[in-house]
Amino acid sequence: MVPLAWALRAAGHEVRVASQGALADTITGAGLTAVPVGEDHGLERVLAAKAEGSAPTIDFGALRSGEPDFDWLLGFYTMLVPTFFAAVNNESMVDDLVTLAREWEPDLVVWEPLTWAGGVAALASGAAHARLLWGPDVLGRTREHFVRALDRLPPEHRDDPLGEWLGWTLRRHGLDFDESVTRGDWAIEQDPPSVRIAVGQHTVPMRYVPYNGPAVVPGWVRTPPARPRVCVSLGVSARNGMGTSTVSLGDLLDGLSDLDAEVVATLNAGQRAGLTSVPGNVRLVEFVPLHALLPSCSAIVHHGGAGTWGTAMRYAVPQVVVPEIWDAPLKAAMLADTGAGLVQRAGELTPGSLRAKVSRVLGEPSFAEAARRLRDEQQAQPAPAAVVGELERLTSKYRRERG
Repeated sequence: MVPLAWALRAAGHEVRVASQGALADTITGAGLTAVPVGEDHGLERVLAAKAEGSAPTIDFGALRSGEPDFDWLLGFYTMLVPTFFAAVNNESMVDDLVTLAREWEPDLVVWEPLTWAGGVAALASGAAHARLLWGPDVLGRTREHFVRALDRLPPEHRDDPLGEWLGWTLRRHGLDFDESVTRGDWAIEQDPPSVRIAVGQHTVPMRYVPYNGPAVVPGWVRTPPARPRVCVSLGVSARNGMGTSTVSLGDLLDGLSDLDAEVVATLNAGQRAGLTSVPGNVRLVEFVPLHALLPSCSAIVHHGGAGTWGTAMRYAVPQVVVPEIWDAPLKAAMLADTGAGLVQRAGELTPGSLRAKVSRVLGEPSFAEAARRLRDEQQAQPAPAAVVGELERLTSKYRRERG
């Protein structure tokens, strides 16, 4: 979200970033203005419960193979609305955000797809609103399928957990339910066409621009490697204990130990402590900005997180994805279909299986060629600064009468 916020600010607009107080330093560290709203939602507790197996994994593959059956769709909302969606959009956050929007009266609210509080605040203040997608639009596609399936049912059988929760939330603020609150007036799409999920909603394509926070580039990154460099990253969530990774770091590094390659693994102290040995071709680092590291890499092994996958595409790096959570298995499958990478299922990971896949993406030119095609698709999309005018036009079109 940061590059778009910068672009809007540079174009002369007032930009405020509303989120829980725990993110205030992160927001101001990006040079943006933070507005704390609500109590911290305790997302780490939700993810910890999932890691213990109390919440089943979502199989978004059903969205690619046709229209999921109604039981799958209803189960999706029945499971996630009370345990996840409402938890990360708690009442204090929604109430504070509505108060902010009614006082400040923004013209446009841009929200990430899991923060329906942004849609509620937009309706409460008359603002236009848009979702900024950070991956395939699994939530938009799911909602489309669900609404169609719901319309085919008799009224007495129309159970809509998402609509009921959002309707109740809107009524608390004197508003009626509007379907736009579920997915915005339009969406801003950062994925290139080959790895998108199409939805029946107006979308504004925008080039993905990596943002890795304040960082210093170490000298060794600037020196061209003497042999192929392979990045290994399991993402920020796995580093801070909020992720659900079951991947053995030892098996992962052992699988790369006899490659004629320099392996750069981003691990924190806790992750390093769990290793019994470190192969001689592995460089362990606490942190290095991916947008500085990946231009020197010939391959990357990662968990399928949005930032890592987008940055790898930006620099045409073939990927081996070890997906486990949310939409990562879907992204990995879509990437493999383009020829720009391979999928390594976490439950099937052995040193030998990983070695074989990384050897393929390093040794077979087709993977690098496909990665370059994907990069060219991504780079053909307008940069954040270039979409500001379209966002201004859409804001004028969708802005509502202020109540």
